[in-house]
Formats: sequence, C-alpha cells, structure tokens
Amino acid sequence: MLKIGDKAIDFSLPGTDGRIYTLSSFVIAKAIAIIFTCNHCPYAQSYQDRIIALQKDYEQKSLRIVAINPNDDENYPEDSFDAMIGRAKEKKYNFPYLRDETQEIAEAYGAEVTPDVFLFDQKKIMRYRGRIDDNWRDPQKVKSHDLKNAIDAVLSGKEPPVKEARAVGCSIKWKDD
Repeated sequence: MLKIGDKAIDFSLPGTDGRIYTLSSFVIAKAIAIIFTCNHCPYAQSYQDRIIALQKDYEQKSLRIVAINPNDDENYPEDSFDAMIGRAKEKKYNFPYLRDETQEIAEAYGAEVTPDVFLFDQKKIMRYRGRIDDNWRDPQKVKSHDLKNAIDAVLSGKEPPVKEARAVGCSIKWKDD
C-alpha cells in the first residue's frame, strides 16, 4: 500500500477511448490525481460531475485526473469495460477512464473503496490520499474540499493542509481467486 511520500506505481491500462495509458502518458502534468472508481457504486456516481468539474477547472494548471475501475465485472456487469465506455461517453468524461482488469494496480496502490484518490506531484510523489470532499450526497453542503485543497497546495509547491482524509465509498469488488 502506498503511503504519503511514496512514488507512484506505473501501470499500463486500456482506456475507454481505445488508447493504452501508462504513468508516463502524463509526464508533463504538474499534478496527477489517480481516482479508483467504478460505474455502479452510488458514492462513485455522486462524484462523477465533481470529478469532471475538477478536471475542467484545473486543466490549464496542468492537473491530470485519471480514473481507474478495478471492480470485478463478472459479479458486477455494470462495471464491465463496455459499460465503462458507455458511461464515459454519456457523461462526456474529460479524463481517461481506465480498466484494471487484473486488479493488480488497485492492489498495489492499496485502494479500498470507490472513489479512492491518490494525488501525486510533478515528480510522481504521493502528497494526498483519501476522499474528494466531506459530503458525497450533496455538493452544495460540502464544508471541506479536501482534494481541491490538496491540488491547490501541490500546484503551488506547498504541502497539502490535510495529507490523508479517509475515503468513503463502496468497497472495491475483488474477484474470487
């Protein structure tokens, strides 16, 4: 499991746009937020528009958001790659939505729930881990914008005010081995 100060773990995963992405695909980003998420979880669904808005707001500041779905699609078919492609088109995702079919990347990062955020600086050092904000149900009632605050700090070369905030969401649906 990654800890604050650890280097990002590389990956090579297919995106819903037909491309294969690796960590080096985002080499010019000043910050990268890797968000483990999925289609079916109500927590993940409630954050979709907020993630899209974050990417839009910070794209000019060189933030890259990358969403990764590691869920078992045999028992959760709404998390299949085809369903991911449909969701990305429907919601007009402005960030790559990747499939972690083997679940090796989610396991290596230590992702536990959807959504679970890992924020890295330009050197790909983890600076924040956890939730997007403190109110998954209602964006109008958010009091603590944890990810946004961490992004602002990292982009200005500072330490995030909160380095870890427990992510709340659906447990990752691990495959039966």
